[in-house]
Amino acid sequence: MATKKKAGKKKAAKKVTSKKTSLPFKPDVPPKPLNTSRTPEDAAVTAPATTAEVKAAYTAPAKPSASNVVDDPKATLQQFLLADLAQYTMEGSYSTTASKDVHLFYVGRDDVHDILKHVLSRVTVSLYLNMFGFDDDELNNILMQLALDPNITMLITLDKSQSGGVHEKALLEADQKYNLAAYNTHFVIGQSQTKQISHTKGFVADGRVACEGSTNWSDAGEGTFVVKGKPGGPNYKAQNNTQSVITDPDTIVRFQTELIAEHMIAKSQEAAAGAPIQKPVKTM
Repeated sequence: MATKKKAGKKKAAKKVTSKKTSLPFKPDVPPKPLNTSRTPEDAAVTAPATTAEVKAAYTAPAKPSASNVVDDPKATLQQFLLADLAQYTMEGSYSTTASKDVHLFYVGRDDVHDILKHVLSRVTVSLYLNMFGFDDDELNNILMQLALDPNITMLITLDKSQSGGVHEKALLEADQKYNLAAYNTHFVIGQSQTKQISHTKGFVADGRVACEGSTNWSDAGEGTFVVKGKPGGPNYKAQNNTQSVITDPDTIVRFQTELIAEHMIAKSQEAAAGAPIQKPVKTM
């Protein structure tokens, strides 16, 4: 079974005071062998960054909240039930007639930010993601830890029109410095088949849980709580958004297939544009 980084190995957390595009995590284990066609002349053109250089630019994330268990190797989605998320609703429970296959949550009412953290931080096998709006520090930190675990297969697709965002740049930097493909993580920025925006906002985690809806990953998009356990409070903002969580096997298979297709379309656009060969990181 795939494992995650143990909490004991983490350095003391420091409060994030500003957003940075630097890679926030260093790999624990070496990547799987990756065959590249680079020549010595290629390598001499742009020297890859060293792990020490990346570490020097690192700003530790704030201490994870209770719903973020990414550092607990025993926390997984293998026994996940939709009932696990009832704690994040305004009522704290579901109706007796609620479906066991899908539940719809509401930004500005339910704690959607913690729902996303609950699911994503328990990934141990695979994550297929296409996200239009991507501006959430804590979700980004979770993704970075997963991205540098070669035991987890990841396909990340982001929209081209949103690629100037701080977290998109962080992923680009991580890809360039660590060659994420060597860690079984595949990342691309692109558009739809007909060159329109890639507006999908969802993912499939471990082939067991799907999340999809109108929610962008941002404070206002998720309606991130500023008062513990409820909406409202100083500077609280919440868009009108929905977030569905699905465990229906047929929907999960079909959605994961669509996410792969969207990734491959964006990848073909990247290849047609002549994207540069990415160089793996040096360890010395």
